Amino acid sequence: MNIIIGFILVIALVFGGFLLSGGEMGPILHALPYEGMMIGGASLGAYVAANSFGDVIGTFKAVFKSLKGPKWKQSDYIDLLNLMYGLTKIYQRDGVLALDEHIENPHDSAIFSQFPRIQHDHHAIDLITDSFRMLALQFDDPFQTEDVINKKLKKHHHEVLVPAHGLQTVADGLPAIGIVAAVLGVIKTMGSIDKPPAVLGEMIGGALVGTFLGVFLAYCFVAPLSGRLTAIEEQDGAFYNVIRDIFVAILHDHSPTICVEIGRGNIPTILQPSFYEMEEARTDLAEA
Repeated sequence: MNIIIGFILVIALVFGGFLLSGGEMGPILHALPYEGMMIGGASLGAYVAANSFGDVIGTFKAVFKSLKGPKWKQSDYIDLLNLMYGLTKIYQRDGVLALDEHIENPHDSAIFSQFPRIQHDHHAIDLITDSFRMLALQFDDPFQTEDVINKKLKKHHHEVLVPAHGLQTVADGLPAIGIVAAVLGVIKTMGSIDKPPAVLGEMIGGALVGTFLGVFLAYCFVAPLSGRLTAIEEQDGAFYNVIRDIFVAILHDHSPTICVEIGRGNIPTILQPSFYEMEEARTDLAEA
């Protein structure tokens, strides 16, 4: 929602100021479809040429994600802490083999099914189940395990940021593409050098729309979109970091309560539930 409000403010204030200063929208609106076709077409074509088909589709999906905002809410972090508390309690009480039915079939697990949003996120499920599988394979050195999980998180983070990096590349190139469109407009104008000054002035104005549009789209739309998407992915990535921190705490033989408290402490401040909220949530879950 913030990004939509920002875009509305950009359009209203830029063009509002232009009109209030005595500018006329006629020349801009006349040239806009043609300049927009050249600039937009060149940007889209270059992006398709530089990326795989999957990355192109992923970018369109990412644009919608930037409009929706971060995936994980405070309630999801509470669910995650409760889920990890339950799994940790079983592991420390009965051993890793007692978790086998949950780890090997998380989508049919009575524990995971209590938290459907987490259950339907394949990366969170894979991270949790793979980490417990490492315990079953006697891979239980805390430092080596943390390193393995960090590599998985780094790979995932790199993959989800591909659309944001691609959009930033487009933003970097848009001013130059706008100049290309403007040069084509100047070429067109030079081919009509025998026309009256009024006609030439309108043609030059139309050519300058290309430069304006390239810079305007780059710095007021595409770059902010890339920045917003990066911020969303960074915030959502904290969810998986909490899983890592709790699992490392498990390997240090802390109690389930301490493990989830360590995880709670690393939740982003704006989403972090209080200690008492977690106590209440855990009590409600036990009663259910």
